[in-house]
Amino acid sequence: MPVITLYYEDIEALTGTDRDTFIERVPMMGADIERIEEDHIDIEFFPDRPDLYSPEGVARGMRGFLGIETGLPEYEVKQSDVAITLDDEIKRIRPYLGCAVVRGLQFNDYSIESLMGLQEDLHWGLGRDRKKVSIGIHDISKVNPPFRYVAADPDFSFVPLDFDVPMTMQEILEKHPKGVKYAHLMDGFDKYPLILDSKDQVLSFPPIINGDLTRVEHDTHDVFIDVTGLDKNVYTALNIVVTSLAERGGTIENVTVNNSIEGTATMPDLRPGEWELDVDEVRSLAGFDLTTEQIVENLQRMRFGASAHQEHIKVKSPAYRADILHTWDLIEDIIIGYGYDNISPSIPKTVTVGQQHPISIKKHDIMQILVGLGFYQVMPFTMTSEKVHYNNMLRAPDGKATPVKHPISEDQTMLRTTVLPNLMEILSMNQHRELPQRIFEVGDVVVDGTTTQKLAAVSIYHAANFTEIRAVVDAVMRERRIEYTIGTTDDPAFLEGRRAAILADGREVGVLGEVHPDVISNFGLQQPTIGFEMVV
Repeated sequence: MPVITLYYEDIEALTGTDRDTFIERVPMMGADIERIEEDHIDIEFFPDRPDLYSPEGVARGMRGFLGIETGLPEYEVKQSDVAITLDDEIKRIRPYLGCAVVRGLQFNDYSIESLMGLQEDLHWGLGRDRKKVSIGIHDISKVNPPFRYVAADPDFSFVPLDFDVPMTMQEILEKHPKGVKYAHLMDGFDKYPLILDSKDQVLSFPPIINGDLTRVEHDTHDVFIDVTGLDKNVYTALNIVVTSLAERGGTIENVTVNNSIEGTATMPDLRPGEWELDVDEVRSLAGFDLTTEQIVENLQRMRFGASAHQEHIKVKSPAYRADILHTWDLIEDIIIGYGYDNISPSIPKTVTVGQQHPISIKKHDIMQILVGLGFYQVMPFTMTSEKVHYNNMLRAPDGKATPVKHPISEDQTMLRTTVLPNLMEILSMNQHRELPQRIFEVGDVVVDGTTTQKLAAVSIYHAANFTEIRAVVDAVMRERRIEYTIGTTDDPAFLEGRRAAILADGREVGVLGEVHPDVISNFGLQQPTIGFEMVV
């Protein structure tokens, strides 16, 4: 989770309160204080609140929470003549684009550090390490609109940020530190994204690096912001950045984006979301009585627009709040606004004696066995995607998965029916770790709408082989006192001739073997991998 550094001098100026009050009250907003230093405080926020990834966002929230400035923040978006056009070719590479201009900024050490930190935290939180969202911020005085977002040949050259000599885009991916780190995002493409001005000067090579020409410095006053990516989180990130800069005194101007996924669009769109709350539902979920006036007041403290209409409350949520997906999210904020420290504790009306669930006992026993065999436990998400679950594993969809009706990300479109793909994905994200790596999970899967549990384990290193994974399965079954045999399987995720079905009580309960080389390649891995999965 992101840790935000807040300097007392800066946060006092932004919030209008003293440091002691800030330190005392900020945990009640849902923050964890990591450390308190002489000149600053480090605070950790949950990933669902990317609008709090900057001092400006924290200050905006705290002004409302402390009653200094309540209600919906309003940001004027002025008209400009700045435009950008997407070439058709770019839509197959990185199709989503959001842009804005912010003028009249007065940068200092605090605000530049804040902007850089916000950019990187959004890359991590919303952007999945730049894959989904990447942000470029440019000194617009050094370039000439209108701009173009194009797919360029890898031999196109420009001077990248932090360098003083031109490099081709291919050389950047091979030699520039940022290029080397994020080169995998360009795998499979014969052309790369590029943002140019009317004189073919480079602003950005998203999601890799900006051009050095448009570097933001202390004497920069007007900036152009581009946010590129693979989904609509691009627009949320844009709203967060521009409103944070507006909190520093900047004036927001729109940009006309031509030939975008949305057609011709004017951005940023800071119109608030609109919701309707039932007062009885608020009371029911909160667990204590609140008057209509208290509900409205606490919504306004959390920087929502709110007005009462008999037993319903109309709510306007800020455009920078990416986490408001349901009325329950609003009710959570009402309780935060009311104050967890103001809720009176009460003794439950019923008295029960707790005990472990049989499933928990079984999972714990299995965990002990795998840890004893030298495997590390991991806990990936139950939600996954068709690409990871089926395509990467060379498996055909079996119709047993539960799809997500309205997915907000292409990474989470279904509930998993097997665990093994998640483990392969974790291996792919930890290639910088030394080998061998041995990991396992015993967790929930949903098959034909029914939740059950499966155990899976994988091992990756140069000498991984069938005999080793068979020995692991032998040990697991022996410790669980389960008689089993092996049989044939045609599971395409495993290499033919080096795979087997796990049979117990006359039925197939799992599979083991050496992972197919194409599966290994699909996850970007380069070492032999073995694994097994079974119903528990």
